[in-house]
Amino acid sequence: MTHDEQEPGPRQFIGRRGGDTVTLVDGSVIAGVPEAKQAAEEAGRELRFDFLDDEAVLDLLRRRHADEEEMFNAGFKHGVPLALVGFGAVVYWGGVARYWETAASRNAYLAVAAVVLLTQIFFFVRSAVKHWDDPVRQNLRARAAKYREIAHIARRGGAEIPAHYPHYGPYPFAATFRPEVDDREPSRSKGADDHGNS
Repeated sequence: MTHDEQEPGPRQFIGRRGGDTVTLVDGSVIAGVPEAKQAAEEAGRELRFDFLDDEAVLDLLRRRHADEEEMFNAGFKHGVPLALVGFGAVVYWGGVARYWETAASRNAYLAVAAVVLLTQIFFFVRSAVKHWDDPVRQNLRARAAKYREIAHIARRGGAEIPAHYPHYGPYPFAATFRPEVDDREPSRSKGADDHGNS
């Protein structure tokens, strides 16, 4: 059974796709560093999320991992066929089709290959946009990236936090917070919802 198939413990989450199980650092540890506590409070107002609420943060990190898994799986599902078809079309053209005697046959092959590749590209891009451009997912990523920043501030301030916690890199794209969007997946925290409301 892989890490992804195992059920994490009550305070655990998967740090990155296929990675090790990570134990959540208590919000009190982060709050123990004044700069980190201030950053968490400011970010909480900006992103409407309580970064010191352990249940809310644990739920956030688990959903962020699921989001990363879904993005990878969608890219794999459409990216691999696109790569195989593209590679096959180029190899067949280079080894066979370009030597056909009539220009009409060569042009017909190129037209069919172009249609097939464009169709594959369309499905790949549509899948990518569906995941990258989803405003609820963007809010999730923005909050997860901000939590990572806050944890690093606390670690630099002397808190006992593992290096690279929460063990995933920041999102380089599609992590813009959209304040006008209502989250479809509310936090399971008893004390706060995904907007940080009690």
